[in-house]
Amino acid sequence: MRLACLLSASVAVLCASALAGVPTRPRDASSAGLSIDITGGRVNGKIDPSLPCVRQFLGIPYGQPPLGELRFALPKPALPFGEINATQFPPSCMQYLMEWPESIYTQDIFEFNLQGLNSTSPNISEDCLTLSIWTPTDKTRAALLPVILFITGGAFAVGGEDIPYQNPAQWVQRTQAHIVVTFNYRMNIFGFPNAAGMPVEHQNPGLLDQRLAVEWLRDNIVAFGGDPKRITLWGQSAGAVSAGYYQFAYPHDPVVSGIIMDSGSEQLTGPVFLDPEHTNFTYVAQHFGCGGHAPKEELECMRGSNISAHAVEDFIQSHDQSGVGKFLFFIPAIDNITMFSDYTVRAEAGQIAKIPSIVGSNDGDGIPFVPLGPDGVNQTDAFTLTLVVFFCTGYKAATNRIVAGAPVFRYQYSANISSIAPKPWMGAYHSSELPMIFGTYANYRQNLTTNTGFESATSNAMQDAWLAFASNGPSGMPAQGWPQYTDNLMTGQVRAFGQDGVPAQNVEKKIMEALCPPFFQPSSTSK
Repeated sequence: MRLACLLSASVAVLCASALAGVPTRPRDASSAGLSIDITGGRVNGKIDPSLPCVRQFLGIPYGQPPLGELRFALPKPALPFGEINATQFPPSCMQYLMEWPESIYTQDIFEFNLQGLNSTSPNISEDCLTLSIWTPTDKTRAALLPVILFITGGAFAVGGEDIPYQNPAQWVQRTQAHIVVTFNYRMNIFGFPNAAGMPVEHQNPGLLDQRLAVEWLRDNIVAFGGDPKRITLWGQSAGAVSAGYYQFAYPHDPVVSGIIMDSGSEQLTGPVFLDPEHTNFTYVAQHFGCGGHAPKEELECMRGSNISAHAVEDFIQSHDQSGVGKFLFFIPAIDNITMFSDYTVRAEAGQIAKIPSIVGSNDGDGIPFVPLGPDGVNQTDAFTLTLVVFFCTGYKAATNRIVAGAPVFRYQYSANISSIAPKPWMGAYHSSELPMIFGTYANYRQNLTTNTGFESATSNAMQDAWLAFASNGPSGMPAQGWPQYTDNLMTGQVRAFGQDGVPAQNVEKKIMEALCPPFFQPSSTSK
């Protein structure tokens, strides 16, 4: 063990020397930064020999296990834990993979699923409030590094740290200039119970898990070489919706310095999925013998030790996949604390954190959400869904930020990469930009040597742009050639990644913007 630690430390030093161009000398594992003291105890990380320039700390607790009386409850900071080996991915929060209706995520591309499996991961638990950190090995640098905290997508129902396409180790290995953090937060009924027996301000524990993770980073990231004043909150799909919610929920104390939203924003959630009468929770409670109680007793009954989290997930999965009765969908509820009913009104009133944001979407965001046939999907239906659900909501989120006086940058992702989209009709489908940013695009279905310069150039352009934003906010974007989206809404420049075989260029999207329904058109109010 000692020899392995010394070898790892030596590799880290050589890596740092090669990158920095300065002489140095071997250190022991502790000085190489693999054992770090933080709030609550000491964490021991690892260095993967295939990625010798990256320290990995996997599964650090940031919240108390939400078990027993803490099931469905607001999160509490983690208790002291002494010393842990943070060298393996932890369990993800309770969830299940929907097998019906069929989609490209269950038929063709599994790397967006937990552990890359085409089934519900066996590594799930109710005890799941953890985060993982990837940081460069070089501890000799004087300056603290920018930090990107990623919120996974998955319709507030699935997701976690252990998703193959969303592993940032290769990105950190390439840049040696930033830190990436991913984390688990409670989802579906455990994160968004919307139970009648809970106070309205307690209905979204999953969103409050996210805030707790941000606060944990603020208090601990310096120990890993990160700058607590340069934390960027980046989300995709439901993670982007969460990031949008977050920017409005904490207008005066955002902690984070910037927001990135991929294919989602606070504008995405529609009223069709809301459940103001709390019927979904009650329906599940009735199945487990908790029906017929007053709201508080119903809630306490569902917290009972005789009701396992796995049984709850299995019931919801079997019910929803049966197609019989109402669909049980658990998402954030309007509490006017973490989620609001009208974000345009709040933007016009300036009730938003005035921090910069990136807002964008993909050309084929709608492809996974229309019926899948033997020859693909109806591209007309996919475009309509892409336009209204993803492009127009992002457009509205961007223009609302301009109204509020918060800087915003827009992008559109268009690349059709064969290692990510094995069938040509898939194109730039929903979430296909993530392997390009994380640097995992060539890990599956083809070898690195078969990629053309376009793939790597597009990936590098996106990685460098995200990093420039996290490092310096708006002042970092001119060097990337990415202009701020302007008050002249009909001629605002959008950064196009992978369009027409060009890794990155600036374009106008006014033709698509004009197709958006009136609700999504920009307000004339300017702050």
